[in-house]
Amino acid sequence: MKRLPLEGIVLLYFLSYLPNVIITKLVTSVPHAGLGRPLTGLETLPASLIVSTVITYLFIWLSGWHRDAHGVTIAGRRIPVPTRYTLLSGIGTALVLFTVPLSFTFVGVSIPFIQLLMRGDILIIAPIVDMMFGRKVRWWSWTALVMVLIALTITLADRGGLDLPPLAILTVILYTIGYFIRLAVMTKVSKTGDQASVRRYFVEEKIFALPLSVAILAGLSASGFGSQSGELHWGFVEIWTDPVIWPILGIGITLTIISVFAIVILLDPRENAYCVPLERAASLVAGVGGSLILAWFWGLRAPRTAELIGAGILIAAIVLLSLAPRWPRRMVPARAETT
Repeated sequence: MKRLPLEGIVLLYFLSYLPNVIITKLVTSVPHAGLGRPLTGLETLPASLIVSTVITYLFIWLSGWHRDAHGVTIAGRRIPVPTRYTLLSGIGTALVLFTVPLSFTFVGVSIPFIQLLMRGDILIIAPIVDMMFGRKVRWWSWTALVMVLIALTITLADRGGLDLPPLAILTVILYTIGYFIRLAVMTKVSKTGDQASVRRYFVEEKIFALPLSVAILAGLSASGFGSQSGELHWGFVEIWTDPVIWPILGIGITLTIISVFAIVILLDPRENAYCVPLERAASLVAGVGGSLILAWFWGLRAPRTAELIGAGILIAAIVLLSLAPRWPRRMVPARAETT
C-alpha cells in the first residue's frame, strides 16, 4: 500500500464495501426460513463483529503489524497495548460500532435516511478538527465538502426532512461524538504520512475497540431490556448453528478489509476535509451501487432518483479531490516554460 496512490486505496475501499453492502442487505431483506421474516441489524451484528474481531486479530499477527505497536511483555511474549490516545480513539470507535446497529431499529425511520444523516455530521466536523489543530483546508477540500453536503441535502429533502424520535437523535449524537474523538486523536498523533504510524494506530485502536463493542452488545443482551435484548440474544447464541452464519462470515471478513483501507485513507497526512469526504463519498457510492445491483439481480427496491443524483454529485467530488491537488504542480512547470 506504500506505493499505491490514495485514489487507488479509495477504489479498493469501494470494492470491499460493495459486497459488504450487498450481503448485509440480502441477509436483512430476504425472509429467514426459521423466523419467517428477515433478520434485523441487531441479530446479525454480534456474530459479524465477533468474526471481524477474530479476523482482525489474525491479520494483526500474521501481517506483523503488531511489531509497530506499543507493547508489554507477559510470560515471554510481547502483547500490543494502546496508548492513552489510541485507547481514547478505541472508545470513540466502540461508540460508532455500538450506535450503528441501534440506527437499524427505529420504527418509521428508514435505514438510508439515518445513515445519510450520520455521515453528513462527520463531513461537517472534519474541517472543524483541521482548524482545531491548525491545519490548512484547501479550496478543493471545501468545494468537495460542499458538494457532498448538497448531495446529502437533496437525498434528505427527498425523504421528507428531519423527523426523528429522541432515541434516534441520541444515537446520531453519540455516533458523531465517537467519530469526532477518532478524527481528533488521528490528527494529533498519526496523520504524519509515516506508514509505521498507520500500522501502529490500527493495531492499538482495534485491539481495544472491537472487543469493547462486543462487550457492550453482550451487556445489552444480558440486561433483558426491551426487544433489542432478544434480538441480540439470537445474534449471540442461535446464529452459530444457523445456515445464515455463512453470509455472516462474509460480512465479518469484508468488515475487516474495509477497516484496513479506511484507516489508511483517514490517516493520510492531508487535511481531514480532504480525506473524510473521500472515505464517506466512496462508502455512499458503494451503498447506492449495491442497491442498484440488488434491484437488478434480486428484485429489491431500486434507489430513488434523488439518491442517484446524490451519488453522481459524490462521484464528481471524488474526481475533484483526485485531480485538483495535481493542478498546481502541473501549472508551475508550464509557467516556468513561458519565462
